[in-house]
Amino acid sequence: MASTNFRPLHDRVVVRRVESEAKTKGGIIIPDTAKEKPQEGEIVAVGSGARDESGKVVALDVKAGDRILFGKWSGTEVKIDGEDLLIMKEADIMGIIG
Repeated sequence: MASTNFRPLHDRVVVRRVESEAKTKGGIIIPDTAKEKPQEGEIVAVGSGARDESGKVVALDVKAGDRILFGKWSGTEVKIDGEDLLIMKEADIMGIIG
């Protein structure tokens, strides 16, 4: 798992995309070429937090295991231990699911 081999710095998080359904509610199967990349993911690892103006570290609001929604163009795609992941800043996360 990426969290043991890679630790993001500051207010960054490592996210694993959660795959979406391959067919619509009406039963139409969506080919891979027409599918958009999901904007939902699971946090794999988190940084220690950003520093405020006084230099104090402010912890992140998310933790490993949280399911999140993020912006369509958020993050940088990376491959860690053969797994496709995203690294993004906490500010790119729109919210926690559940």
